Amino acid sequence: MEQHRRTAAVGQRFLTFEVETEVYAIPILKVKEILGFREITPLPQTAPSVVGVVNLRGTIIPVVDLRIRFGLVPEPPAKHTSIVVLDLRLHGEPFLMGVVVDRVHEVQVIPAEKISKLAGLETRVKARYVDGVAETPAGLRILIDVDRVLNEDELADLKAAPTTQERRP
Repeated sequence: MEQHRRTAAVGQRFLTFEVETEVYAIPILKVKEILGFREITPLPQTAPSVVGVVNLRGTIIPVVDLRIRFGLVPEPPAKHTSIVVLDLRLHGEPFLMGVVVDRVHEVQVIPAEKISKLAGLETRVKARYVDGVAETPAGLRILIDVDRVLNEDELADLKAAPTTQERRP
């Protein structure tokens, strides 16, 4: 209860990252870890934005390129390209998914009163992925609803794929 009061008084923590020239933010509680870019094994017959899978300490996880998902031109990985591993839930069960971002910035505390839910928001990202916009000292941050980056059917297809299960010796 005390933790909830402190969070409400101070604000929620968000990981900020860049895709193309925009800076986005996702709740830090959805982030499992941040990886440097590594080789991604292609996964056939998936959504175009699902660029493949990576091995995370014996667990194979799907990876989505946010540039492609947001309708931007794909770019080859650069020095600061990273994979943010998200801890999601699908039908109440944990599900890991990586998202490719151009550059990870920092963790920022954003007070609730600085977050706006804007109707008719115009960004490069489809509105269904946007949870709001936050005004921060570093500028505006677009808050991404990571649970909507892939729709439920796409997530279910990925979870059912044999390559996304843990490897067993």
